[in-house]
Amino acid sequence: MKQVIIITGASSGFGALTAKALARAEHIVYASMRETTGRNAEQVVAVEKFAAEHKVDLRAIELDVASEQSAAAAIQQIVADNGRLYVVVHNAGHMVFGPAEAFTPEQLAELYDVNVLSTQRVNRAALPQLRKQRKGLVVWVSSSSAAGGTPPYLAPYFAAKAGMDALAVIYARELTRWGVETSIIVPGAFTGGTNHFAHAGSPDDKARAAEYEGGPYAGFADKVRKGFASIVPPDADISAVAEAIVRVVDAPFGKRPFRVHIDPTQDGAEVVNAVSDRVRAELLRRIGLGDLLTPRVLTTKSQNAA
Repeated sequence: MKQVIIITGASSGFGALTAKALARAEHIVYASMRETTGRNAEQVVAVEKFAAEHKVDLRAIELDVASEQSAAAAIQQIVADNGRLYVVVHNAGHMVFGPAEAFTPEQLAELYDVNVLSTQRVNRAALPQLRKQRKGLVVWVSSSSAAGGTPPYLAPYFAAKAGMDALAVIYARELTRWGVETSIIVPGAFTGGTNHFAHAGSPDDKARAAEYEGGPYAGFADKVRKGFASIVPPDADISAVAEAIVRVVDAPFGKRPFRVHIDPTQDGAEVVNAVSDRVRAELLRRIGLGDLLTPRVLTTKSQNAA
């Protein structure tokens, strides 16, 4: 069935690839990004060109995940255009790289805002529509760093993604009785094909960072980058993330996987998540809330009574 979908942070990387893949799968896809008339104007043109060349329904839309008003306006426009919204894909995010001590508290707050608080703004705008429909899907693009191996110099980013993952898990339980499903996509480290490492932020406290580079951690940043690159298989393709999201969206209601790992480095996240998700599920069953593990299928009769 053709679904109406919004993807955050769709100007490049996973977001752009996923938007195109979902559009090719014959869905109505809104590739959201900020500054559509400014720095991302070229990306808007690229979206329009792709839609025309491939004869798909892919549309660019203004959405700054740092603005509650922008999120609300985008969702309102989508619902006004289509009368419905089925899938929300939380993809927007940003990475930073460097010794944790050299990042200011303000930088950590900003990173947490982009990677975590942004999902709350979009959820508050979109979930009333999904709950009204009594059916929908929320897809969270997490990171293997939230549970797998965590090399140094990425602490602020790892902490933010772990926060987003934790939020996704609890949201899943609070939405199942509304008939809204959750899938958490867990990409591993892809050192090529995205802008994550190339556009990663750096510490504002340059003097503090220099103390690390001039001390026992001299040359450490390059060693971390090379270490990452050495364990990524040469055939690792970031399009696998987009393809995984398409499969989730196209799966039947009630049959979608709670987590999907796409990790070419095999950093252990799949093992850790399997254990933690099982333990969490067991606790829900023990306290009489096992029904929260399965999205509720609401009939027309139950919808009217709700």
